Amino acid sequence: MNFSKTHRTLLLASSLWFFGEGLFSPLFAVFSEKVGGDILDVTWALSLYLVLTGVLYIVFGRLLRRSNYKEIALIAGYLLNTLLTFCYILIHNSTQLLCLQVGLAVAEALSTPVWDALFAKNLDNSDDSLFWGIAGGHSQLVSGVAIALGGLVIYYFSFNTLFIIMGSIQAVATVIQTGLFFNRARKGPS
Repeated sequence: MNFSKTHRTLLLASSLWFFGEGLFSPLFAVFSEKVGGDILDVTWALSLYLVLTGVLYIVFGRLLRRSNYKEIALIAGYLLNTLLTFCYILIHNSTQLLCLQVGLAVAEALSTPVWDALFAKNLDNSDDSLFWGIAGGHSQLVSGVAIALGGLVIYYFSFNTLFIIMGSIQAVATVIQTGLFFNRARKGPS
């Protein structure tokens, strides 16, 4: 099994992204309550995020299908996700939290279809279940570890500390993805 440099870079950056997100995932409800939300606010925010992300996967997938700007969309999604993660620090009510979820849905939907396309494009055998298992499984592994650590950060420090850590990790992921784009641009289209 040989991963190309593109695969390794994609997996590293997405692992960091999933780690950053995973730090907060199960604590979203606690944070929502902290800013005045209730169970319905959590329900609507997560539902809106998932439905909008799903719809936008299709929309952006179609728009970027034959585009020469896939890598730029990927980087834009990562960058937007990073900036919006830092914005959690500024959230003071459930309406702001709902708006932030819309932005995060756009960020994920911009990057994920492109990530999948780049991963597939660089496979020698696109039906290799091991490669796809790693592509899908790494997010679960990384998120599982991150969830435990996120709880510890909030317990011993604060939500703001967690948001700074999350945003910083996602900024590193963005820099790594940007490096992949510039390396590919320097070498020419593949």
